[in-house]
Amino acid sequence: MVSTETQVMETVRRWWVLAVVCMAMFMGVLDSTSVYAALPAIARDVGFAPAEIQWVITAYGVAVGGLLLLGGRLADHMGQRRVFMAAVAVFAAASLGCGLAVSSEMLIAARVLQGVGAAVMTPAGLSILMHVFPEGPERNKALGLWGGLGGIGASAGLLLGGVLTDWVGWAWIFYTNVPVCVIVVIVCPVLLPRGVRNRRALDLPGAITATGALVLTLLALFRIAEHGIGPFTLAFGAGAVILTAMFVVIERYSPVPLVPLSIFASRTLVGGNLVILVAGVAVDGLLIIVTLYAQQVLGLSAIQFGLTMAIMTVTSVIAVFAGQHLVTRAGFRRVASGGLVLLAIACVLLSSLTPDGTVVKNLLAGLLVFGAGMGAAFVAGQIAALTGVAQEHAGLAAGVEETSFAVGTTVGAALASAIAIGYATRGNVATPSVAELTEGFGAALLALAAIAALGAVLAVVLLRHVPQEQAIRS
Repeated sequence: MVSTETQVMETVRRWWVLAVVCMAMFMGVLDSTSVYAALPAIARDVGFAPAEIQWVITAYGVAVGGLLLLGGRLADHMGQRRVFMAAVAVFAAASLGCGLAVSSEMLIAARVLQGVGAAVMTPAGLSILMHVFPEGPERNKALGLWGGLGGIGASAGLLLGGVLTDWVGWAWIFYTNVPVCVIVVIVCPVLLPRGVRNRRALDLPGAITATGALVLTLLALFRIAEHGIGPFTLAFGAGAVILTAMFVVIERYSPVPLVPLSIFASRTLVGGNLVILVAGVAVDGLLIIVTLYAQQVLGLSAIQFGLTMAIMTVTSVIAVFAGQHLVTRAGFRRVASGGLVLLAIACVLLSSLTPDGTVVKNLLAGLLVFGAGMGAAFVAGQIAALTGVAQEHAGLAAGVEETSFAVGTTVGAALASAIAIGYATRGNVATPSVAELTEGFGAALLALAAIAALGAVLAVVLLRHVPQEQAIRS
């Protein structure tokens, strides 16, 4: 029998593993948002043309979203700890390259490499948590901390990016990643388990077609957000459809598929990923609208904007921790559908933006409600998407879940931007007035509310109404 002292030591070790994995994840999330505040300074110092600066964001986003699925499978194939350490090292080296960049080409290349590191690091870290924490209350607490730190990191990045850029220069947004990543790599061999390793051959045709389809999908969405629907957008979209069809055929007949299609027979996994997808659409759709409204209408500085978004972060973190307890007791369905309903309500509240508004009058209530809905929906969707998965597919399940979020956020930003600008310029106005722009923001938020409401219905239909404790015992 295992002694009580050994059990206590094992429990303590689990939480240290969580701390190490979350350190790396936190830097990735922090980096993804802190860059926004630094874009004007980067454009000035590195020499970006006005039409090119968005590639600092796009290059990272496409690399992350396109490779998450493969990154999760690599963790299964080569061992979670080994892959996680390699990915953290790549992320650190790429961060150093970003800070040292002296040309736009060098910075974009480093951002792509940084995205590759993040795309492998995130699902590998999440699969380590699935291996260390068994299904049930402990895993829910761990995922709650993971999700809570993600929310804090996103908001902290918006604030920290402005502070670092103003005080010591934009390069330090990237330099700060390096010492943290070095510490993580040093302690990994001591704390992290080797994990389950699937020694079967890797499905290279499936990996190539899946990655290509995701990259082309994301490029099409980014093009819609930036330029609307045009020849390049249609070409990217057509290529994504063709590669997706090829991927499905390959996976159906492959003896060692990258993504066994049988995993989608689980309504819980499918429902959890749909919740994550819809929540991602709502979150980044709202972020792009609130960012434009705060900067172009209210005239908030980067620091003021970061502090405003902290309102949403506080309620989201509270909802994450409350949500993981509720999932254990009330089941996925209630928490996920309730969170998505709150997202819909928040978008309706925020749709009444006015040209002469203020943070308190137009943003405070909506952001408070949105944060609560976001935290509840994410933690319920994530737990559902990772429940009942065999250990040898832990990395795959994590990759699918993170890919759902990445695609959702990209769809949200593209859709909200297209609706807002399209509505504001519906009278063939080249440069819409502040009032017309504000009306466009309201229309986009109402569309996001409708999507969140549809997601709540899907959560009710797909997720089982069974408390997780009872599901595990059965």
